[in-house]
Amino acid sequence: MRVATAAYPMDFLNTWDCYVEKLTSWVSEAAATGAQLLVFPEYGAMELATLAGRAVAGDLEASLHAVSDRISAADALHSDLATRFGVHILAASAPVFDSSIGERPVNRARLFAPGGGMGQQDKQIMTRFEREDWNVMSGGALQIFETSLCKIGILICYDSEFPLLGRALSEAELLLVPSCTEALAGYSRVRIGAMSRALENQCVAVMSSTVGACNWSEAVDENTGMGGIFAPPDTGFPPTGIIAEGALNRAGWTCADITLDTIRNVRKDGVVLNRTHWLEQAGRDQVAPLVALS
Repeated sequence: MRVATAAYPMDFLNTWDCYVEKLTSWVSEAAATGAQLLVFPEYGAMELATLAGRAVAGDLEASLHAVSDRISAADALHSDLATRFGVHILAASAPVFDSSIGERPVNRARLFAPGGGMGQQDKQIMTRFEREDWNVMSGGALQIFETSLCKIGILICYDSEFPLLGRALSEAELLLVPSCTEALAGYSRVRIGAMSRALENQCVAVMSSTVGACNWSEAVDENTGMGGIFAPPDTGFPPTGIIAEGALNRAGWTCADITLDTIRNVRKDGVVLNRTHWLEQAGRDQVAPLVALS
């Protein structure tokens, strides 16, 4: 299959039709390359706040509500595009107020299949900005989505930096890592996390990023990143573990072809077998004693 992952710039949108035109153009461009799975980044949906005006988009609390209010319409658009172009789409994540979870919003990504199916994945662990300034809360549990392409798991940005969350998705063949990072240091942390989870689970990790400046938002005002598709540096994959990577802060798609047999083979007969040997840590992963040396 061919995967396309976005380095996505958020725009100030004057009308809903501007958003429809933008998303349709992005999906059309990726589908024209033969991509079957399109991955948009974390919080890329924050541009929807601009539809309520600059004052709302620039207000932290008001922007949360403005985006959440538009998600039903955005989901309908993504579902239509997935069906029309015959692709799977991981929509850019968004703050969503869900009364079944709590009073505060969750950070939610949604995965759309061309047949009309839709799954949702909430972020598990909040960054300091999310918890201290925005008061975004942890959402529903991790899931693995069985699609016509393969088994897919989603680790939203900071979640990719926690090995046990990755291990919970060890049956997934693809890990999607939508991210939104302000500085190069933040991008690097998530990139290292995505590559580490690919190494441990002997799978492919697909990272997307927001890019560019958004002077209308206090939350996503600066964005650094690029698209990347990573694998374990082992049998059948590049020795660097980098299948494909874009250029830093250059908007657009990064595409690569992935063969599921390569993933299955490296899990069965790789030079190392990290995924199989994971359980050998049990009993050895306790807090190590301090040993004084004189």
